[in-house]
Parts: sequence; structure tokens; C-alpha cells
Amino acid sequence: MSIATTLPRYDDVEKGLQLPPLQLWITRRDLVRYAGVSTDCNTIHWSDRAAEAAGLPGVVAHGLLTMAMVARIVSDWTGDPAAIIDYQVRFGRPVVVPDDDEGATVEVTAKIGEKRDDNTVRVDITARFGGQSIFGRAYAIVRLA
Repeated sequence: MSIATTLPRYDDVEKGLQLPPLQLWITRRDLVRYAGVSTDCNTIHWSDRAAEAAGLPGVVAHGLLTMAMVARIVSDWTGDPAAIIDYQVRFGRPVVVPDDDEGATVEVTAKIGEKRDDNTVRVDITARFGGQSIFGRAYAIVRLA
């Protein structure tokens, strides 16, 4: 886990500022562990046969797990997860997780999309898997000192 060495301050942030990119890996093992903890044991998250029967290209990552992992780009940048006061995502494409040791790689980038008068900023987030965006729209509202 990386922690920001210099916490961002509202006065130092401008629209268009790029956050440090983040690369995430999701494995079948992660999916099974998440299923156990969250009690979301839908077989599409661990069985290729069940996923394909449901019309999916293979086992797919849990949406909420993916959403939480992607939010790290903002919490790592702020150094304080509590600075995120709103986080919204529209799911667009699934993340297909192969049954191997490498899993699926999700590339995450983010930038300041809006600077507001109340010491908050909107951080626009892009997450890609296989070169394609996995969210229709994703953003976080962050309160800065």
C-alpha cells in the first residue's frame, strides 16, 4: 500500500491535475476470498462453466470489489480514505479473470475534473481492462485541507 508523502492541499490543486497511475491485479483467489467475506458466492465469480452459462465470456470480478480496488487511486493520493465524501461508478464492461496465477490487470488513471468553492474537488477516474474502459463513468468527490 502506498501512502502519499505530501498530502494534496486545496490551494495547490488545479483542474486537469493527473494523479499517479495505479495498476491492479485481480486473481481467482482474490475473488473466492472476497466471496467468502462478502457472502456474495455467485458462481459466475469462480466457475467458468457457470459464467459461460450466464452468457459471460468467463469468470468475472465482483463489481463492488473492482470498485473498491479502483478507489485506491484516490485514497492513495489523499493519504486519507475519509477525505472521499462521495464515490460513484457506472459499470460498463466486466473484468474477466482467468484461472491462472497472473489474473487480470486493471490500469487506473485519474485527474481533477472540477475544483469547487467548498474545498472539494471532483476526481474523474478511468479504469481499463484489456484496453477498454470498464466504467461508463466513475468519479470521487474529495474534501481537501
